[in-house]
Amino acid sequence: MSFSSTTKNELARLTITENCCKLSELAALVRMCGTIQISPMKKFNIKFTTENAAIARRIFAFLKDMYEGDIEVMVRRNKQLKKNNSYLIVIRDNDITKQLLLDVGFLKDENANLFDIEYKVADKILDRRCCKRSYIRASFLGGGSISNPEKAYHLEYVTNTEEHSQDLCNIINSFGLNSKIVVRKDNFVVYLKEGEQIVDLLNIMGAHQALLKFEDIRVLKEVRNNINRLVNCETANLSKTIDASMRQIENIEKIRKFMGLDKLPKKLRDVAEARLNNPEATLKEIGAMLDPPVGKSGVNHRFRKIEEIAEDLKGE
Repeated sequence: MSFSSTTKNELARLTITENCCKLSELAALVRMCGTIQISPMKKFNIKFTTENAAIARRIFAFLKDMYEGDIEVMVRRNKQLKKNNSYLIVIRDNDITKQLLLDVGFLKDENANLFDIEYKVADKILDRRCCKRSYIRASFLGGGSISNPEKAYHLEYVTNTEEHSQDLCNIINSFGLNSKIVVRKDNFVVYLKEGEQIVDLLNIMGAHQALLKFEDIRVLKEVRNNINRLVNCETANLSKTIDASMRQIENIEKIRKFMGLDKLPKKLRDVAEARLNNPEATLKEIGAMLDPPVGKSGVNHRFRKIEEIAEDLKGE
């Protein structure tokens, strides 16, 4: 099961007792995964569609708690491409459908035309902080997804209209986050890409188990990346030391062949012999072998003098 599905299953099983929060969730679900159907007899109904059984049970339970009437649950089996089953929750009663749309602010008033719908989230739905959290949670259940943190940090909500995407973005950002909107094909996508902000949003929605797992993976990745950086740094330093040592030995051998090391000044001869006897030593270690000891910069200066002599011999 994907990380996104696991997170949705956890959220779909959260217990909600306040009717205002249930209404906020229904308001989000109507906009994210709801469809209004109108029959030739001018009857209309609303249908919710989801591939997650836990979300379907949650929608059905909330509708039964808030409204009394004909509410059906159907399962559509997808045989093509081995896709998951689709769960349909359908309200066929005209009065209940209209009342639900009025309650969630999808219709402005009782006389409003069904073609004159309101995608903007009504202020009454978001009166309380708990209702905002419920709206964000249900929006994720209806049209959200989160990437596996092992691969990437990305959480998004796919909405159908620019107006609703802007409202959802503002609701999320009211908690101190920095969500943004991007247009993808015909949809408006509200997204977060920073690991720390995704953790905060999971906490806001109430997905605490998913949050802990996300944090575990994030900490492990950070430790792994730090180790890789240290190893790469040490490897680069070692390669640099070996390259420098080989160049220094080459210069010393050239001097010994064409001039002789005994003709070098004592300070240069001492450092040259120390290098020949310790080809893998660092400049600091070479300096410690000399009598008296010499600092790293002093050793480096002597090797530069040796290199200049070797270059002169090469020119001759």
